[in-house]
Amino acid sequence: MKDMKVAVVDGQGGGIGKAIVEEVRKAFPDLYILALGTNSLATGQMLRAGATEGATGENAIIHNMEHVDIVIGVVGILCANSMMGELSPAMAQAIGGSHTHKVLLPVNRCHIHVVSVAESGLSRHIKNVIEELKAIME
Repeated sequence: MKDMKVAVVDGQGGGIGKAIVEEVRKAFPDLYILALGTNSLATGQMLRAGATEGATGENAIIHNMEHVDIVIGVVGILCANSMMGELSPAMAQAIGGSHTHKVLLPVNRCHIHVVSVAESGLSRHIKNVIEELKAIME
């Protein structure tokens, strides 16, 4: 786990990414967490929440998909033009096409509705992220 790198991808206001980083940091105090924001506000929120480092924009997201072990975000990060257009087709391609483990929250936004998943609040979804990270790291 010590050498494992986790990226959290978020955009718009960065609130979901911030909440994810806070809980991942609590569960894994020594884990390297890279905040990847589609904009500087989102990156800043995740850095304030405890991310190790942060980077912003299309190139940062594309470049870092080959340098992290796990990427966390809402399911919309796999969809071109999600987050009101902030997530470019190239970003979605890089995330979806990378060989990293993808731990995705089934947040039903961006005109995507994931069926056969229990409707839960954000905090429950983030707890599920923590459980999945533990399983991957073992």
